[in-house]
Amino acid sequence: MSRTPLDTVEHAAETPDVALPWAELGLKKDEYERVVEILGRRPTGAELAMYSVMWSEHCSYKSSKVHLRQFGEKAPHSDALLVGIGENAGVVDVGQGYAVTFKVESHNHPSYVEPYQGAATGVGGIVRDIIAMGARPVAVVDPLRFGAADHPDTKRVLPGVVAGIGGYGNCLGLPNIGGEVVFDACYQGNPLVNAGAIGVMRHEDIHLAKASGAGNKVILYGARTGGDGIGGASILASETFDDAKPSKRPAVQVGDPFQEKLLIECTLEAFAEKLVVGIQDLGAAGLSCATSELASNGSGGMRVVLDDVPLRDSTLSPEEILMSESQERMCAVVEPGKVDRFLAICEKWDVIATVIGEVTDGDRLEIFWHGGKIVDVDPRTVAHDGPVYERPYARPDWQDALQADTAAALARPADADELRAQVLRLVGSPNQASKSWITSQYDHFVQGNTVLAQPEDSGMIRIDEESGLGVAIATDGNGRFAKLDPYTGAQLALAEAYRNVATTGAKPLAVSDCLNFGSPEDPAVMWQFAEAVRGLADGCQQLGTPVTGGNVSLYNQTGEVAIHPTPVVAVLGVIDDVARRTPVAFQEDGQLLYLLGDTREEFDGSAWSQVVHGHLGGLPPKVDLERERLLAEILISASRDGMVDAAHDLSDGGLIQAVVESALLGDRGARLVVPDGLDAFTLLFSESAGRALVAVPRSEELRFTDMCGARGLPATRVGVVDGTSVELQGAFELPLAELRAAHEGTIPALLA
Repeated sequence: MSRTPLDTVEHAAETPDVALPWAELGLKKDEYERVVEILGRRPTGAELAMYSVMWSEHCSYKSSKVHLRQFGEKAPHSDALLVGIGENAGVVDVGQGYAVTFKVESHNHPSYVEPYQGAATGVGGIVRDIIAMGARPVAVVDPLRFGAADHPDTKRVLPGVVAGIGGYGNCLGLPNIGGEVVFDACYQGNPLVNAGAIGVMRHEDIHLAKASGAGNKVILYGARTGGDGIGGASILASETFDDAKPSKRPAVQVGDPFQEKLLIECTLEAFAEKLVVGIQDLGAAGLSCATSELASNGSGGMRVVLDDVPLRDSTLSPEEILMSESQERMCAVVEPGKVDRFLAICEKWDVIATVIGEVTDGDRLEIFWHGGKIVDVDPRTVAHDGPVYERPYARPDWQDALQADTAAALARPADADELRAQVLRLVGSPNQASKSWITSQYDHFVQGNTVLAQPEDSGMIRIDEESGLGVAIATDGNGRFAKLDPYTGAQLALAEAYRNVATTGAKPLAVSDCLNFGSPEDPAVMWQFAEAVRGLADGCQQLGTPVTGGNVSLYNQTGEVAIHPTPVVAVLGVIDDVARRTPVAFQEDGQLLYLLGDTREEFDGSAWSQVVHGHLGGLPPKVDLERERLLAEILISASRDGMVDAAHDLSDGGLIQAVVESALLGDRGARLVVPDGLDAFTLLFSESAGRALVAVPRSEELRFTDMCGARGLPATRVGVVDGTSVELQGAFELPLAELRAAHEGTIPALLA
């Protein structure tokens, strides 16, 4: 696509009629005309390359910006928020002078094309976002969605994705502490590979992506630039998949975790010596992104000599160099007097580093190649002033019929034997079964600070050995609920992640999100997106948990078939002393089981309706965010004061799923009773929100129930930890061995 090195800015001004491949690079006709209007001439080939990747859906958020503004407009006040939306990752104050940065992003489309490298480079990219904030990465999480568990292509995609996540994260020495795995046929051609990371730093070590100070040098360091991933994530994730268009499947980036590990240590040493003025990782859009964002966020311009970029392939054109998404690269702005020391640190860590330019006192981004100026732009027009679309959106005409098709007409178990059989079927279904086949491929405990990891309700990391200060993170999202009602579905995802953090004893602080949807050119999809964003913004405002950043992934569909709307929400929480955390597993026989919250007849979109009847319809469970807040306060207080020894949130699969998981993890049975006002079926399978199961030592029962009563939280005694089976009195008994076989055998059998 190169116009040859002679396509300089001067040449472009003199040759207005030269045809350029704007459509092949993903630009619309009016977008290309807008570029011409901005520049006052046709763009050079290099400028066209930059605008095409930076104005792609993946990089510019052009279809989602108008809705995402709500996260700022409705942001609750938070004393903990240090850095919000707009930087590489959000940063929150967790006390004792520590700050934590966290973010979730998507690498969906590359992971379908090449599962191992797509997933591996997703981990690498999110970790570099964390480094770029000045933090040491301490953990990763991975919310995953795959097609039907028994579909042949799932056997191709899932093992590759899992191996890529494990291979990259394990080599970096980062514990994988959370996430989720969901199977649904809607993700068959569009798996969702979302990756999150957490980093820790002191307040004074926060760094931002800006190039300030005329004369300061721009240093590119890390791996050499190659042809892998040219137009990768930026263009691959910006149009609907179509098997007939190989041009939409550019080379997926190739990751090298050992190079990334060197990059981490090199960067942190440079930070420690105060050598860096501004920094940006090179992810989607590569150098086009790093140079334009650094320059536009700073106080001046930037001059870059592209000939100085270290290459793996000497035949690359300047356009290809600017579009390459080769991994393990970063860009730093360094004062002239500190350049030698910065380069020395890079050499110590065996990291290639090259001065490729400098900050200027102007307001232009100028890039040179073979002595000619091939880019001369206002960097804001590339990085921030891209198209903004108010896409038409409309409630789909099928939504009413979907919501009217409730689970009320579905046949319920006729007797105790059928109830028992359905419990066994539920806990052995792919979505409710143990994911240990997957999570065992990840290192959970490297670095020695992991307190909780899968299959706990949230992952937890100790960040201060002396005080025990720690942070917890949970990611959740239910595409089935969001399909039924995207506004409520997004709030249910937020509520579940919030609740999962609180069940471990941590106080929820802030939110990151990864919003996965179909084509924004479909008004029905845009309605789903608009409603989900509105629901999440309203929910965060009510709970006091600001959205600190995140990611939008659109065009997750093949042809006309979109995925379920899938807003994935990550909630970060803080705990003063990790020794006080509450695990999921039952700890001792004789402890009393209490169900917290209200249980209603809510089965629409439930695991029971899916597993037993293959049904999706109706309205999702009601959301009561004030109840969620109260439940969280009770769980945190009970954890801190030693009133509960185990806790598990109730979500997919209802109470029986929570009891079985806690019993199997603790290798202790439970005897359940049906309390007054409920029937056995509703007790076991309802998916009402705002609920948790806790195991209370007998010595703490009065103190605990008094606290719940005083605060107005319903607390119903439903059983006791006891024996070697899960028993519902008067109905059935399921030995732990039988439950374990059903729960743990499913995934290995499907993937054998």
